[in-house]
Amino acid sequence: MLTNDFRIAKVQKSLRWFEDDIAFLDMRVKMLSKERQETARKFAAAVIDETRAELERLLQQNPDETNDASGSHPEPAD
Repeated sequence: MLTNDFRIAKVQKSLRWFEDDIAFLDMRVKMLSKERQETARKFAAAVIDETRAELERLLQQNPDETNDASGSHPEPAD
């Protein structure tokens, strides 16, 4: 069974790959009609949104990880 940390790492890697690939989307769809280009862009955006949502769910399930995007840890109480 996969550990939650492993799942988080895989989803983070996928998210980075999807986000980096957006730059190449226009090249791949330039021969399509404007309508199909827009459909492809919307689909890519939806995949990225779903991947971000999955990452957020996994981070919330992991008690060792902070949900703060900055990676800072809260100050201990006095």
